[in-house]
Amino acid sequence: MGVRANDIVSFKAYGLADLEHSVAITPQTIFEAGSVSKQFTAAAVLLLAKDGKLSLDDPARKYIPELLDYGSPLTIRHLLTHTSGLRDWGSVVEIAGSPRWSRVYTHADVLEIVGRQRALNFFPGTQWSYSNTGYNLAAIVVSRVSGVSFEEFTRRRMFEPLGMMDTSWDVDHTRVVPRRAVGYSEQTDGFHTFIAFEDVYGNRGLLTTVGDLLKWNENFVSPKVGDLAFVRELEQPGRFSDGRRHNYAFGLFVGERNALREISHGGGTAGYRADLVRYPDQQVSVAVLCNVTTANATDYSRAVADLYLPPAKPASVEAYRLTEAEFAGATGLYRHRVTGVPLTLARDQDRIRLDFGGSSAPLTALTGSRFLVMPGFTIDADANDVRLTSPFGTVETFVRVRPARPTVEQLREYVGDYVSDEAAASISIALENGSLMLNRRPDTKLQLSATYADAFNVTRLGMLIFRRDISGRIIELSVVQDRVWDLRFTRSTSSP
Repeated sequence: MGVRANDIVSFKAYGLADLEHSVAITPQTIFEAGSVSKQFTAAAVLLLAKDGKLSLDDPARKYIPELLDYGSPLTIRHLLTHTSGLRDWGSVVEIAGSPRWSRVYTHADVLEIVGRQRALNFFPGTQWSYSNTGYNLAAIVVSRVSGVSFEEFTRRRMFEPLGMMDTSWDVDHTRVVPRRAVGYSEQTDGFHTFIAFEDVYGNRGLLTTVGDLLKWNENFVSPKVGDLAFVRELEQPGRFSDGRRHNYAFGLFVGERNALREISHGGGTAGYRADLVRYPDQQVSVAVLCNVTTANATDYSRAVADLYLPPAKPASVEAYRLTEAEFAGATGLYRHRVTGVPLTLARDQDRIRLDFGGSSAPLTALTGSRFLVMPGFTIDADANDVRLTSPFGTVETFVRVRPARPTVEQLREYVGDYVSDEAAASISIALENGSLMLNRRPDTKLQLSATYADAFNVTRLGMLIFRRDISGRIIELSVVQDRVWDLRFTRSTSSP
């Protein structure tokens, strides 16, 4: 952990970097920084733009011809702000049954996977979905435009000028890195090594120390890499095509916490967890690097930052007391109008609880139909739909649906084999002991849980939504995840 507050620098280290050899962590220990890496990739692209070698609004296919032409301009800016619509390649291979960490992936694999995707999650610039794919492609753009490797460009232009001598990229997972901490996962029988054996980077892969991360954050105050205009552009919140803002800049989340400006990014790769946060108005920066999956680096960094920040003022939201009719009017099951992902509003004693995306949180009633989710985020509910509004005015609509309780005979409709060229995989749906089961490989079997009509939840995979033709026959299924909105599998003609 490293802290910089008004030029007071503190470094603290806890635990072991190597359990087998009882090597202690020190402030000089090197960790993988996960997605904290993204801001460095974005900065490399912006340096090339500053050099006049490219424009952020250039079509990405100008430098990545492996991308398909989706009929709508997909720019470098879209790649860096998660507004490209490109599916996350890691989610695609997870759906296919060969997830990250099950084999070694390279940028050649990323390009091959991307080249198979005939559809996007959405038209570029219209919506937001976190996608590592954009940052892998951005790293490839840097090497192709600069004429040198990505690691060489960032070393010369960024790390050496800032004195970040302990920072490099994990471009070869077999490379020996002195002082590197081993990553671990904590399981029921103890700790197990959990190493990132893949050769993709740009989205992740930064090997660094807390001290070097603080040097990077200091560059936003006194630039040595770029100038003030350069660092301000890095932290400028992005905009959708229609002018609406969102809270992602170039590899950085920009927002507020306790009414203070906050610029940050967290990260997690294999057994490593990281967080780098900055409060520019208070000149406070905190870097946290961990080497176990159970560590919550974001919580740690915020707890440390609070020691140096003005005390938070307690929220003064006066809760509205709901009537029985208002409880009945708001509670229910809803599906996202675009993706089909379910959202549930359920009564929890005298409050309403939101269940969405695997998370659960109590809501604060502001009126009989408006609820506060968290500062800036509200939900409006009525008899037909729910509208989730962000602080920037983006509205997500969920339509009320009835929970499904299909009979065994109705479940037989879904049985069959489904194939996807985009995932290069097949899925088999079978009926076993009155339940639908999904089979991807001989050793992978997952149970389907009915949600609403033709929609099922599958733990560790996401949502399955079956699609019918005009006659009502099931012809396809969609796999829906946070980073893959509609990956289609076509039903085999030999299926019943």
